[in-house]
Amino acid sequence: MEKPRLITDSFPLRRRRRPGRVPGKEKGKGKVKGRGCPRVTAGEEPPGAGPDRSVLEMLRSFDLAWEYGPCTGITRLQRWERAQALGLSPPDTVRDALLEHQDDPNIIYKWVLNGM
Repeated sequence: MEKPRLITDSFPLRRRRRPGRVPGKEKGKGKVKGRGCPRVTAGEEPPGAGPDRSVLEMLRSFDLAWEYGPCTGITRLQRWERAQALGLSPPDTVRDALLEHQDDPNIIYKWVLNGM
């Protein structure tokens, strides 16, 4: 009894190369060292890294509080203003933090904690 043929039998086998690799180059050759990028360890933050951890925690708790309405599709400041207009009395410290860091998109739009 003969083994059935597969469609892959008609094509030659090829080895796939990894993304980012140049064909014909060996390991370790041609690597470019990164220059001008200071390394930051896990414990230290670069200067001007943004708000401290307590502000991020406060904004995260504001995001997770359903009593101020849904938070999808709008900025945190828009959500705070909507809650204020509806008489839900959101915390003033959240508004102060948002106005203080209004140039930082990580503060205005989403919560970022430990680089996540």
